[in-house]
Amino acid sequence: MDKRISNETARIIQLPKILDERGNLSFLESENHIPFKICRTYWIYDVPGGELRGSHAFKRQHEIIIALSGSFDAVIHDGVEEKRYSLSRSYYGLYLPPMHYRTLDNFSTNSLALVVSSTPYEEDDYIWEFDEFLQLKKMGVK
Repeated sequence: MDKRISNETARIIQLPKILDERGNLSFLESENHIPFKICRTYWIYDVPGGELRGSHAFKRQHEIIIALSGSFDAVIHDGVEEKRYSLSRSYYGLYLPPMHYRTLDNFSTNSLALVVSSTPYEEDDYIWEFDEFLQLKKMGVK
């Protein structure tokens, strides 16, 4: 597990937005608009009403979460406090550094969440239990 000290916090990143009467365009570039190299992308869709997605943290992975369509909330815990981010604009991305526990909820009908990740899928990078996450944070794992 990477124990480097990090002052990184979850935050909204505004992505480029090109306005055009024919329709707007937004984009992101690896290591330019986001602070990491993109290794994987995935999307979450067709979430039934009242369901949660996520509910885990990553030891090493950085990610950006974007609401491409519709809206949903990201509930983020940094080990000390919890914040709720409402995502509903495709030109805003929520940046999450490692060691932030996240749960996605409150999905609107036809919402589409795009997740851009700094690592390939690695099962051992996941922290599924919130109590384990809090314990690692208390131990100083950043």
